[in-house]
Amino acid sequence: MDIISGLFDELLIKILLLVPTKVAVSTSILSKRWEYLWMWLPKLEYSNRDSSSAQWKRLRYFLDKNLPLHRAHVIESFRLDLTCAKFKTENVKFWVVLAVSRCVRELEIMYSSNPSKPKILPSNLYTCKSLLTLKLDGEILLDVPRMVFLPSLKTLQLRSVSYLNEESLQRLLSNCPVLEDLLVDLPENGTMGKLTVVFPSLQSLSLFIPYDYSIDEIVIQTPSLKYFKLKDHKCESHYCLIENMPNMIEAYVDVEFPNINSLIGSITSVKRLEICSVHVYDEGFVFNQLEHLEVCRSCNKKCSPNLLVRLLKDSPNLQVLDLFVMKYHQHIDYMEYWNQPSTVPECMSSLQTFNWIEYSGEPEERDVAVYILENALHLKTATIEHFERYVPKLEVIKELARSSRASSKCKLMFH
Repeated sequence: MDIISGLFDELLIKILLLVPTKVAVSTSILSKRWEYLWMWLPKLEYSNRDSSSAQWKRLRYFLDKNLPLHRAHVIESFRLDLTCAKFKTENVKFWVVLAVSRCVRELEIMYSSNPSKPKILPSNLYTCKSLLTLKLDGEILLDVPRMVFLPSLKTLQLRSVSYLNEESLQRLLSNCPVLEDLLVDLPENGTMGKLTVVFPSLQSLSLFIPYDYSIDEIVIQTPSLKYFKLKDHKCESHYCLIENMPNMIEAYVDVEFPNINSLIGSITSVKRLEICSVHVYDEGFVFNQLEHLEVCRSCNKKCSPNLLVRLLKDSPNLQVLDLFVMKYHQHIDYMEYWNQPSTVPECMSSLQTFNWIEYSGEPEERDVAVYILENALHLKTATIEHFERYVPKLEVIKELARSSRASSKCKLMFH
């Protein structure tokens, strides 16, 4: 017998956990010693992505035959990545039922195939006491029964799944008492009257509403929230009530609806803010703890400079300022006229780092860059990443290098 085969089962199982499940299963042909070791694995991951027809058939047969015989008393993690319509709802239900019967703690299902025939999960999933993490992605239909209670669930991620009705999502969200991490990515062309997110214990919330999703009202009450990400691409106005989140550390805001005052008022305690909005919020808000500000300069050439001015005025302790274009956002050719602040914002005394990604060198952008260089008293570094479209890079370097700098210690860098 070789040295490795002579090790204790517990150690061999830990070794098998270091390789993909498919590789771990293949060790069963090595010898009698290895034949059933993989059946004790507490973490299982199966995928038919990029598989042939014969391969996904073998996977379905393998799961139907071997999953009921799995020996681990507790399945720590069960992950399915399925991309074929040949996996019937009954197949997926059966596998999930087995995982739940083994006190599964983390369950992740990704299914992408036939949108007209989404998979429905078994009802016993919604009363699984051991479940800590649930991640669902793709053509999955949530038909949440009236009897639902997930007492241990701390992480819930729902990406592009559909719901039998509006009550299904609300019923699920209302019965996860210790939830800490929630992500809801609503599907395209959906409809919902009211979305209510009320969690005293929630630490992280990510919500994405596509432009073609019909929703009338959003209510968020999460007083313990530390991380908040909102992508709301609906241009039409809808009622949005977001209560104050005093423990907020980081927020990502990408919105197109007109009235953003409730949203802004709820995140004024944030320390890091990444924002893109086609509208400017009203005066009266102050970001006393904001240290790192990232402003997207795309989408609305009229709003971009005005939003920047308002944020500079309202962020007295700002240390880092980034101007950039958010991922998947359209780069606008130029800003509208830079409405220079009537008085120098207080943050010009605290700003230490200034970064501009995709700087074009157009006059409107040059005015913004020069203003910050001329007024930031303690600026240490200013980094300009040139987007060469109209103004040559050398000319950009000469223009900014000639501008006066309030801080003698400022290092100006170009990329």
